[in-house]
Amino acid sequence: MTAQLQSPHTSRVDTGPTEVGERLLRSAEIKSFDPLVDIDWDAPLDADKHGFSPEWSSLFGTDYWNELTPEQQVRLTRHEAASVMSMGIWFEMVLQQMMLRDQFLGRYHDAEFRWTLTEIADECRHSIMFARASERITGTSYYPPTHVQHLSRLLSHVAGGEWAYGSILVAEEILDVLQRGVMADERVLPLVRKVNEIHVLEESRHMHFAREEMRASLANASAARRRASGNLIATVAYFIVRSLISPQAYADAGLDPARAVREAKANTHFHSMLRSSCTHLVDFLDECGLLTPRAVRIYQRIHVI
Repeated sequence: MTAQLQSPHTSRVDTGPTEVGERLLRSAEIKSFDPLVDIDWDAPLDADKHGFSPEWSSLFGTDYWNELTPEQQVRLTRHEAASVMSMGIWFEMVLQQMMLRDQFLGRYHDAEFRWTLTEIADECRHSIMFARASERITGTSYYPPTHVQHLSRLLSHVAGGEWAYGSILVAEEILDVLQRGVMADERVLPLVRKVNEIHVLEESRHMHFAREEMRASLANASAARRRASGNLIATVAYFIVRSLISPQAYADAGLDPARAVREAKANTHFHSMLRSSCTHLVDFLDECGLLTPRAVRIYQRIHVI
């Protein structure tokens, strides 16, 4: 099964996961990172540097944010960054299981198979990188709510095709949105900026492959299948966005978690930032016929649309 697409990075036309896999393998050979070597883990942490760009804090622009001292704002963004990285680890482990299942009896001689294993190796390194960075800046791990943990275990065992790769895409796109703005922000810890730089560069290849797998999987899909897939992928996106900042992160930063959660949910500034940064994701989902009325309502609830 193949589909054609025009790559956003080159003028050549790709024809399905095999050709995309070949090109991404060549790209990985040219530019990949080893976080254990390429990051200076022992560099001192400047007490004035944030974990996120302040504008990307879930509380930026709220009354609660304005009441915080600069030191409290720094502590908050560091715990928010640790929470996002912890959620990244959680979902990267889910997607690795989905990809292994998808390729368990794949064409082992094919570039699609080799690229999938390369991507899984990347995700393992990313999870180690996030774990070490989180330990370095806060010494704390965070987890999604218990019901989301159970649902993600189910997803890792049953998702395949566009369900798997659509879930992968929305998770990676949302993390990408949060990390791109941090990379060049000198107000942010150099350690975190480097972590985000590595993740954004390598995840761009992963997102390209996920899009191609989705196009291939949906090439002959019925309208009913597209509706079901669109609704499931939107539901996954809902739980990802809702889980990004753990209430415990607010508590660990010295805030009242109940008030912080309440003000974050009503934070129109953060909602606007998220919507404006997710336009490419929404356009792609629309192209694939996955923006069902129900999916649109879900995306609106998490301010992706």
